Amino acid sequence: MVFDIVIHNGIIITVNSDFDIIENGVVCISKGTIHRIEARADDKPLPEAKEIIDANGGIIMPGLVNTHTHLPMTLFRGLADDLPLALWLDEFIFPCEAKYLTPETVRLGTLVACAEMMLSGTTTCCDGYFFEDDVASAVYKSGIRGVLGQGVIDFPAPGVPDPSDNIKNAVRFVDKWQEVSPLITPSIFCHSPYTCSEDTLKKAKVASDSKALLFQIHAAETKSEYVRIQTEQHTTPVKYLDRIGILDENTLIVHGIWLDDDDIEIIAKRRSKVSHNPQSNMKLASGIAPVPSLLNAGVTVGLGTDGCASNNDLDLFREMDTAAKLHKVNLLDPTVMDARTVLKMATIDGAKAIGLDKDIGSLEAGKQADVIIVDTEKPHLVPMYNPVSHIIYTVQGSDIRDVIVAGRILVKDQSLLTINLEDTLKKIAAISRIIKEA
Repeated sequence: MVFDIVIHNGIIITVNSDFDIIENGVVCISKGTIHRIEARADDKPLPEAKEIIDANGGIIMPGLVNTHTHLPMTLFRGLADDLPLALWLDEFIFPCEAKYLTPETVRLGTLVACAEMMLSGTTTCCDGYFFEDDVASAVYKSGIRGVLGQGVIDFPAPGVPDPSDNIKNAVRFVDKWQEVSPLITPSIFCHSPYTCSEDTLKKAKVASDSKALLFQIHAAETKSEYVRIQTEQHTTPVKYLDRIGILDENTLIVHGIWLDDDDIEIIAKRRSKVSHNPQSNMKLASGIAPVPSLLNAGVTVGLGTDGCASNNDLDLFREMDTAAKLHKVNLLDPTVMDARTVLKMATIDGAKAIGLDKDIGSLEAGKQADVIIVDTEKPHLVPMYNPVSHIIYTVQGSDIRDVIVAGRILVKDQSLLTINLEDTLKKIAAISRIIKEA
């Protein structure tokens, strides 16, 4: 058999159920899927392939899964830093979105985000924003994999000036993209329990369930949200969402910081998932999510970056390092959030959180060939005694050499193959000058 791609001469970290690590491994790819993975004896010839990729002793691993992004917010990177969330949103982000978001600016902002993610090893993202049709077009062009949610919010939003059309608009987006490409999975994204009414939340969830979609929502993110929901609904954000029927196995709770023990028990019982965004939460001083407690309760937790306006990058390697260290110092326990746990959050558990774990998140025969190669021939990466520990505490997004999604090479020798980056950056620079001068 002649394979499409054979990757060899690297350490394979499978992130399968046994967490197998294969020295001098070989990955054989055919028709977009992984055909087999094996160790190669020194005297054994390589399988035939149309393209042979030498990992040069580096790490071969699953592409990373970013469970929460607002991709076009690359447009607002660094625009309003060092502010509390409410002020940041109300005085800067919401007004800028209303003024500067158009189908074209959203498309360009998304292309830059896709380039940044691919070059730093992310092969799948879960996004929620406005003009999501244009987000989807850009994601599709880039070749990255995306779960994409049209935003629903109870005030005039970019692309949907009448809030009463928000759910209809979200359903139209889903209907348009549901069968376009196996790389694009539509979703519905309700902004939060304080920007969406109970009626809106219920109707959006019904629409989501009718099409078996992932339902995304920011929840229990800040103390101010927690106090507001307590005042208005006489309960916590999680208990409120549960009371009105929002929480189930297809619900992704983004942030999940202000949780009590009962909230965690409810999330576990409903089999809802959580997206942990430590750098954004730290930067906005939103708090520290009780991730170790969630994991101990059996909750699936994925890792996310949030948007570039609140992080300010999309590098999941930095996010993994932060996630591991934040919880160690918070609990004064160096054993919590060990390297394997955090790597799973950025791969197989992230895939499970967004409903794609049967297809991606680990390197196994039959799964989609979403593979990245880490170049370990760098001063900060030698010596390497434990490759998993290295990934969490030492590897940077800039160390990614090659990126493959569904058997298609998107990044080769650190060069993008699907996006004209020079042209895109010039156009982004022109937009940023307009925003800066306003």
